[in-house]
Amino acid sequence: MPHHLLLADADTSKDVLTFFGRASRIGDEGVRLQAARGVLALTAAALAPHGLFDHTPTVLAMRIVHADPELECDVVVGSLGTTDDDRALALPETGLSPAWAGVAPPRGAWEQTATLPASLIAQRAQWGISAVARGAAPGAGEEAVRALRAAIWGEPDEDLGGLPRGVAFAADAFGFISGEEEVPVLRSGRWTRLPFRRGHVLARGPVATGLTAVRGTGSAE
Repeated sequence: MPHHLLLADADTSKDVLTFFGRASRIGDEGVRLQAARGVLALTAAALAPHGLFDHTPTVLAMRIVHADPELECDVVVGSLGTTDDDRALALPETGLSPAWAGVAPPRGAWEQTATLPASLIAQRAQWGISAVARGAAPGAGEEAVRALRAAIWGEPDEDLGGLPRGVAFAADAFGFISGEEEVPVLRSGRWTRLPFRRGHVLARGPVATGLTAVRGTGSAE
């Protein structure tokens, strides 16, 4: 018997499916579902490093919805199915294990450092989309396109206070930008969070580069 996500109502179920649809247009690394005490957090990677020497920052999109108080889970899945109950969604038989899901943002100790207009974030997203379209050569392979996207979206943007441009991409791609809104910029360690009314964008990075010094062992002669 398949396991189900029991959500607060039919509108919440549609909201979850919409988030999954947007995540699938960005990549195939699924959505993390974390539920407890009547709350379900959905997290997907808009940008993430691939491989040891990829210095792309991790940029996550998160949406929080109401769920059945008895629902408890922490799993990454690539899709959800509908059921006869318009409040319930069926989980697939197998989960996923993307690397980004093992990097958890902090739960507290966030400090506000600035604000950004949502209109500015939208402008930087559109600039990036145009830059990717201009830079993509006809017939370019998947690796070349991925490298181009990582270069454009992973680059720190002065208009965004030095945040990677990918935060604008995530906010736009997941439908978080809606009308005029002043978005707080919150920081905790290496993490930055932008809490929009419709969802949250979290960024970690850039990935630290360089090698540690080699420490000698034994006695020198």
